[in-house]
Amino acid sequence: MKDISDTLLQTFRTSYEADKNAQVLHGALAKTDMMNLAYYPAKGAALKGAFTVEVKTRGITAQEQSGRCWLFAALNILREKVAEKCHLDQFELSQNYLSFYDKLEKANNFLEMVIENADAPVKGQLMQYVLRGMSDGGYWTEAADLVEKYGVVPKQVQPETYQSGHTDRFVSTLNRLLRKDAMELRELVKAGRDPYARKTEMMEEVYKAECIAFGEPVQTFDFSYRDKDNHFHEDRGLSPLDFYHKYVGISLYDYMAVINEPTFDKPLGRLIAFHGVENMAGRDMKGLNLTGKDMEDLCVKQLKAGEPVWFACDAGAAGARKEGVWDPVSVRYEDLLGGFSMDMDKGKQLEYSASSATHAMLLTGVHLDEKGNPDRWKIENSWGKDVGDNGYFVCSEDYFQKFVYEAVIPKKHFTEDQKKMMELEPVYINAWDEDY
Repeated sequence: MKDISDTLLQTFRTSYEADKNAQVLHGALAKTDMMNLAYYPAKGAALKGAFTVEVKTRGITAQEQSGRCWLFAALNILREKVAEKCHLDQFELSQNYLSFYDKLEKANNFLEMVIENADAPVKGQLMQYVLRGMSDGGYWTEAADLVEKYGVVPKQVQPETYQSGHTDRFVSTLNRLLRKDAMELRELVKAGRDPYARKTEMMEEVYKAECIAFGEPVQTFDFSYRDKDNHFHEDRGLSPLDFYHKYVGISLYDYMAVINEPTFDKPLGRLIAFHGVENMAGRDMKGLNLTGKDMEDLCVKQLKAGEPVWFACDAGAAGARKEGVWDPVSVRYEDLLGGFSMDMDKGKQLEYSASSATHAMLLTGVHLDEKGNPDRWKIENSWGKDVGDNGYFVCSEDYFQKFVYEAVIPKKHFTEDQKKMMELEPVYINAWDEDY
C-alpha cells in the first residue's frame, strides 16, 4: 500500500492554490449551509407548475423525528379510501397504532431468527446482519402484513405520543435489550435447552416497554364523525379489523411492489425475495423487478385511475428540502466541491452503495410532455407543511429514473405478461444484499 508522500501533498496544495474559484467556494461554504448553495433556483423553478394528471389527497402528515415514512405513505393511501366512503375533507389514520405492532413483530422476528440460526457464527455475515437489530424503517410488504393482521384505527382513537414521534432513543434502547436476549437464547440452544419459554418472557418485556412509550393498542372503539355536509355519524364497538374491512374495504394483498434494480443478482422480469429483520416471522419481502420504463408506465396508469402511488427513493440524492425539489440538475453539491462527477448507472450505484432507497412517499401527480411522456412528478411527503410547497414536493424525470427504486401498484393494472412473471418462483437473495 502506498502512503501519501510529502511530494504528493505539495502537488495537491499547488493545484488548489492556483484555483481561485475553489477558494471563493471555500469562503462561501465557511458561512453557509451546503444545501442552500447547491440549489439552482432557475432550474428548480422550471419543475414547478400544474400537472397533467393529479390525484386529490387530504392533507400533509408529519412523521416527526422517526423513520416511519413507509407506514405513513401506506396509511395515507388507505386514508383516501375512508375519506371517500365517509365524505370527509380531512382524515388521518393512526400511525402510532400500527407502528406499535411493527416494533413488536420485528422484535419477535429478530428473536426467531436468532433461535433459527443459533449455530451460525456470531461474527459471520448472517448474524452480524441480524444483530443490527430493528429500526423504524420498513417496506410496503411489512405495511401490508401489519394492516391485514391488525387492521387500522382513526388517529383520534390512538394519537401520537412524544416517543412515537421521536423514536431514536427508544429503538436504540430496545436493540440493546434484544442483543442481550440474543446472547441468552443462543446459549440456551447450544446447551440443548428449549428457548421458547424464555423467549415468551422476553417478548412480554418488549410489549410492556412499548405500552409505556406509545400506549397500549386499542382493542375496540367507537367511530364518530361529521361529514363535509355536517351530518353526524357514529359506529360503536368496532375492532381495528372491523374498521379496516368496513371503511377501507380493500385488501393490500391485491397490490404488488415493483422494483427497478438492474443489479447482477436481480434478473429483470422476476420476483425478488428475501427475509429481513423488518419482516414478520414467516413472511418475506417481495418485489417484481421491471425496467424503469415499465415501472413508470404502471405509475402513470395508477394515477390516471385516480389513486396515488406508494414509492421509495433515495431522498439524500439531489434534494432541496426547503424548496421541495428533487432533481440532479437543480441540486448539485459536486459543483460546490470542485466540479467532480458522481454519475454512475443505476445498477452500479446500488452495487457500490452509492445510493439506496431511504424514504417512502406518495406520487400524487405527473406532468406529461407533448409526446405523452412524464417529465416531472408531484409528491406528497410526510415531513409536515413547513417544507416544499406546503408539504408537497416535485421531482424531475431524471431523478425518477436514477433514484426511484420501488413503486406499489394494484395487480389489476399489470399487463398479462407481467402477471405471469409474478407466478414464477421468486429469486431469493441474502437480506444484507437488499437495496429496496
